[in-house]
Amino acid sequence: MSLIVQKYGGSSLASPQRIREVTERIIRTKKEGKKLVVVVSAMGKTTDNLLKIALQLNSNPPERELDLLLSSGEVISSALVSISLSSFGEEAIAFTGSQIGIITDRLHTKAHIQEIEVKRIFEELDQGKIVIMAGFQGVTPENAITTLGRGGSDITAVAVAAALESDLCEIYTDVEGVYTADPLIIPQARKLKYISYEEMLELAGSGAKVIHSRAVEIASKYKVPLHIRSSFTEEEGTRIG
Repeated sequence: MSLIVQKYGGSSLASPQRIREVTERIIRTKKEGKKLVVVVSAMGKTTDNLLKIALQLNSNPPERELDLLLSSGEVISSALVSISLSSFGEEAIAFTGSQIGIITDRLHTKAHIQEIEVKRIFEELDQGKIVIMAGFQGVTPENAITTLGRGGSDITAVAVAAALESDLCEIYTDVEGVYTADPLIIPQARKLKYISYEEMLELAGSGAKVIHSRAVEIASKYKVPLHIRSSFTEEEGTRIG
């Protein structure tokens, strides 16, 4: 049985209706005979809104507390997706980064993952459960919550896929893949069916926002096959490898 990691971004989870649609997609994937780990971002603009409130209260908030605050958006999403799956009769279990054991360095607001403890994930998968993980976050060896910076849920998903030696990591977003240019600016831009890690790194470095460059670097290092696709359609996206 193959193992797939799916990551859903904030636009894919922006409302209860969108969460339900994501839930149905997750269930379809499981019914194809796949073991499934799902990494989620915060709903919509949750992280931006939390940061805005924090800065209204303190123009220079302590980074430890800021990480604790901002990590909550993904925790909410993971719980809601798991609750939604339960309404369909599916067994799912939600975890924070610290509960799973995503160990990071001590660099608050832009931490780097040092280690991922996979034992609990495999235990839950072996029981037939869908594992839902809060992206964007981890924990220091001293048990302080950290966040991974912009693109942190992409980084979580690819790092988890590498640690689990998964067959595929799907990154679901609000665009249908990687294009030769921004299709909102250049309507004749073409969607690419396949692109190499190196080419994707170049595009990410020049402003393409479909996946964070640090996530591509991890995928390249550990040879994690990636599939960038839209959660709003059933269309094939862009495969990176």
